[in-house]
Amino acid sequence: MIFQLVGIAFVTAVAAILLKETKPELAFAVTVAGSIILLLAAFETFQGSIGIFQEIANTTGIDSSLVKILLKMVGIGYIVEFSAGILSDFGQNSLADKLVFAGKLVILVLAVPIIESVLKLILRLLELIG
Repeated sequence: MIFQLVGIAFVTAVAAILLKETKPELAFAVTVAGSIILLLAAFETFQGSIGIFQEIANTTGIDSSLVKILLKMVGIGYIVEFSAGILSDFGQNSLADKLVFAGKLVILVLAVPIIESVLKLILRLLELIG
């Protein structure tokens, strides 16, 4: 699978470089299309392993909703990083920075139930000690 991803990336890069001189707007479209294809291919690979995380949650007794939140947080982080990289490639560094900041805020909001769960666990442990 990794060779397919690398192949898609190189074909996209070569096509964009060749088009950049004559039709820069088309080079941009090729880069965006190639990036979307890469992202979709990576997600396809990831979908097959989601069941493993569910098994881990069941085995450890962790609430499955917390595992889903963690997966969302990781996914958001990857998508934001990927998108910000594309924006930076096209000279939109300021916009890329704002996207990264917004992504961090979304991840922080998603983290609230996990923080709450950890704090409840600490309180229960303190009650056992005290």
